[in-house]
Amino acid sequence: MSAARLGGRDDWRNATGDVIAATRVPNEVEHVEPLLRLEGIGKRFGAVQALSDVNLEIPAGKVTALAGDNGAGKSCLIKCISGIYAPDGGQMWWAGERVDIHTPRAAAALGIETVYQDLALCDNLDIVQNMFLGRERVRRMSLDEESMERSAKETLSSLAVTTVRSVRQPVASLSGGQRQSVAIAKAVLWNSKLVIMDEPTAALGVAQTAMVLDLVRKLAERGLAVLIVSHNMTDVFEVADRIAVLHLGKMAAVRPIGEVDTQIVVDLMTTGVSTRMQPGADTDAR
Repeated sequence: MSAARLGGRDDWRNATGDVIAATRVPNEVEHVEPLLRLEGIGKRFGAVQALSDVNLEIPAGKVTALAGDNGAGKSCLIKCISGIYAPDGGQMWWAGERVDIHTPRAAAALGIETVYQDLALCDNLDIVQNMFLGRERVRRMSLDEESMERSAKETLSSLAVTTVRSVRQPVASLSGGQRQSVAIAKAVLWNSKLVIMDEPTAALGVAQTAMVLDLVRKLAERGLAVLIVSHNMTDVFEVADRIAVLHLGKMAAVRPIGEVDTQIVVDLMTTGVSTRMQPGADTDAR
């Protein structure tokens, strides 16, 4: 029996025109549009081709790891996504719609927030001031400190950040893990849909790394898309659902994390291919 979907509804009609209420397309045939899709992205700096024909899909509710050797194009790619660099070629699709992201403000308007390795926090300001820096709330010609403090507390609480003594303590007094938590909470505060993290566990201790990775998983569980750049394969395999590997500016492979191991990823990072891939596996980027 064939069925046709009613416009904009979850109801379906059968061949005789009767409505089949609450009938959905089976999961195996239903196509879920990725939150962000990159097609043929390229970027050149003079004679250097930093990115070449890069394809990548970033789904919501998943942690996608971006791996690659130094100079592979990881930083260039996340800067293209976050609006710092304008790609020379290719297209970007956001929730199924074609978009151009030429500035960080345009990326933020879509819901893309980036947490860079240096965190971009001001040591002389407290947590609330950092989380609202450049986006302060104003009421009657003065800062609405009460509203900002309440929102900061709620955001940290929703992410189960419990190690911060007070949202009014200076960032200079925080540990590396706490700083990373504040930077992540700052990204979440602005209704982000995609959070990009550049080496979030670099220079952190074991306990602080565990805390940050737990935060990353919480973001995915809340339905956000997460793109994490990391050289630490232990962290990648602990937190990621899928991994994309860049080699010399080209996408070597995109795989569910369960289909690869550390040696396969190292092969892809260093040579662009791996003879250790499962027989018949397609190593083209998707």
